[in-house]
Amino acid sequence: QVQLVESGGGSVQPGESLRLSCAASGIAFDVYTIGWFRQAPGKKREGVSTINNKDGSTYYRDSVKGRFTISRDNAKNAIYLQMNNLKPEDTAIYYCAAEPKIYYTEDYLHPGVFGFWGQGTQVTVSS
Repeated sequence: QVQLVESGGGSVQPGESLRLSCAASGIAFDVYTIGWFRQAPGKKREGVSTINNKDGSTYYRDSVKGRFTISRDNAKNAIYLQMNNLKPEDTAIYYCAAEPKIYYTEDYLHPGVFGFWGQGTQVTVSS
């Protein structure tokens, strides 16, 4: 049974940082692509950042490049999202998702491609 459990969300002020964690179980962690997606109220779910655990390649949406960093710990079957210089527009529920095979580069941030999902963690950025 696949389980993805997120933690680390919270409420911060603009410019502050948060670190999200996702603990995975029930999957061959080192061959999956795992990453972070988010959904703000009234908006579609969007890809934030993913990592291909087979080769370590990482993918980011443009609006978070230079501010967010995805990383992994294969020994713990976990991935992390370090979010710095947070902005109000980063406010959303953040979901961890996993998929064993991604065939096209453009699909690495496409939520419709990912088959396994966590329950989400709220991130609120507000002054």
